[in-house]
Amino acid sequence: MGMGMGMTPRSRTTWICRQINSCFREIAWIWRQKSISAGLLLLAACNNAATPPAVGTAASSARVLVAAPDFADQPNFAFRTGRPPVLSLQELFHPTYNVPQDPSKIRTLLVAGDIIPARGVNYFATQRRDFLWPFRATADYTKNADITYINLEAPLFAGCPVSAAESFTFCGDARFADGLTFMGTKVANLTNNHITNYGAEGVNATVNLLQQRGIQSSGLGPVAVIDVRGIKFGFIGFNGVGRSVDKTALKEGIARARQQADIVVVQFHWGKEYERQPMTGGRVAPDDPVTVGHESIDWGADIVIGNHPHWYQGVEVYHGKLITYAHGNFVFDQMWSEETREGVVGTYTFYGTQLVAASWKAVRIYDYGQPVFMNQADNAAALQTMEAASDELAARLHEPTTKPVPAYPPPPKYAPERAP
Repeated sequence: MGMGMGMTPRSRTTWICRQINSCFREIAWIWRQKSISAGLLLLAACNNAATPPAVGTAASSARVLVAAPDFADQPNFAFRTGRPPVLSLQELFHPTYNVPQDPSKIRTLLVAGDIIPARGVNYFATQRRDFLWPFRATADYTKNADITYINLEAPLFAGCPVSAAESFTFCGDARFADGLTFMGTKVANLTNNHITNYGAEGVNATVNLLQQRGIQSSGLGPVAVIDVRGIKFGFIGFNGVGRSVDKTALKEGIARARQQADIVVVQFHWGKEYERQPMTGGRVAPDDPVTVGHESIDWGADIVIGNHPHWYQGVEVYHGKLITYAHGNFVFDQMWSEETREGVVGTYTFYGTQLVAASWKAVRIYDYGQPVFMNQADNAAALQTMEAASDELAARLHEPTTKPVPAYPPPPKYAPERAP
């Protein structure tokens, strides 16, 4: 609509702002089409359009209140440039970037919490004669990633003693290896404080079972390398429970993985148990996970994966890279509290070699060994807890938080023991 001769100064200014906003939106669209010359022509046209025809009325001597231009509807950085935004807590928990559904550019890495098919899990699977049972409710989801990376915290072998009695010497039936295949496992981290509970014989039996099923292992030897449509992921693992992480070996391991892979993934077994925040576990887990995580990124890791505390914890974005401190439990018999029954399954999405998105689905363990995805309300509460824990850590480290910072929801109520 054109400007009439009787326009007031206020409406005249508003008309100009609208013309400018309209031109900027068209320029942004043209930039996305990579048509620079057309954009320059349009910009010149906008300069002309922003100069309205002369009005026939005299300007008012009264003060004119001019509304600021509305830039809220302008395209964001990712829209304007076609490039992913810089990783941040805000973008992780409240994403605005639509990840392209292009398998030539996108790869997904899925990570679960601790898998301990021992003790009660082993007992009830044996009673059911079903060693796929722990994974049945979640396998359709976990096997759909390009790479599913787990922490296996018990040796697997034929003849493992079957008992639900309290014990800290863990093992599981060899047939659980079929369950790992069933859930889509491509790499199993074996560097933790229970994999050696039955000595070298138990470790070797486990590695052989995994190799027979095409599952690589991290933490006990060479870098596990998986090529996903031309992008190579390298996996290494380190244990900081019952000992300190060997920093020299860590730095050398990252360098070795960097030589073999485009994306370096480091998994740690670390930190104090039963806490929402990453922290040292005294003599049991003497390292500060935050310090070790930062050093790993500084030395070349692309993403850091944490486990062991048996509670899921917050995450951190450090120098543009993601550190996940704990995913909680996935398969275990710790039914004695709601917190130890819960965990998150993380899906980490890479655009080329850059991590551009992450999502988490919360699980609850039923029947002493089977994780089931939570309902919508409980899942939302778990993710709010995770976001609040991430913001609490970020505030302590003087790093950016999400906005607004959410409060911790009330402690979860103990759910029925039987699966719904």
